[in-house]
Amino acid sequence: MSPELRYLAMVSVFTGLLWVPYILDALMVRGLMDAVGYPEDPKPLHRWAQRLKKAHYNAVENLVVFAALVLVAQAAGIHNAAIATSALVYFWARVAHAAVFCFGIPLLRTLAFLVGVGCQLCIAWHILG
Repeated sequence: MSPELRYLAMVSVFTGLLWVPYILDALMVRGLMDAVGYPEDPKPLHRWAQRLKKAHYNAVENLVVFAALVLVAQAAGIHNAAIATSALVYFWARVAHAAVFCFGIPLLRTLAFLVGVGCQLCIAWHILG
């Protein structure tokens, strides 16, 4: 398996599990029935959990772009160190983005997001260039 496909799998697993902490918070704050049901007036999640939920949505939105680019590169047979490095950095940028979003660090959140976008643009450049 190429490094970029390995990191695509890792980003996918990370994104797929990012909901777990904020659902656990919902269970603690709301109780089981309200956490899995449709309460009329649900208690709000803790601020960190609300931010992590937003980070999860952002990760899902960006996974679509990252996955498409990695899969296009693979289908086109475009393999190089820049794409592999971009995939590695993208993974860690997404981990950093979720962590700093959860802890409410705005400047670092934006920086982590922009690093991830830069990685996507690098992969796109190598596909289209």
